[in-house]
Amino acid sequence: MQKVSVELNGEFIELNQLLKVAGLCDSGGAGKVLVASGAVKVDGKQELRKTAKIRAGQRITIGDVQISVVAEGAV
Repeated sequence: MQKVSVELNGEFIELNQLLKVAGLCDSGGAGKVLVASGAVKVDGKQELRKTAKIRAGQRITIGDVQISVVAEGAV
C-alpha cells in the first residue's frame, strides 16, 4: 500500500481538494468525480460527500493508496 502524508494548513480541507493536493487527481472537479464513484473511504467508511471536511488525524483510502492528514508543523 502506498502511503501519502498531507500537511493541513488550517482547520480542515474539503475532500475533493485533498485528493488534488495529494496528487491523486488533476483538479478539484476530478476529485468530485472520484468521490462520487464510491472509491473513496474516510476512516474505513465509504464517503460520498464531495466536500466533506477532512481534519488532522483522519485517514483517506483510495484503492491501494492511503492518505494521512497531519496538523500543520507535524510533518
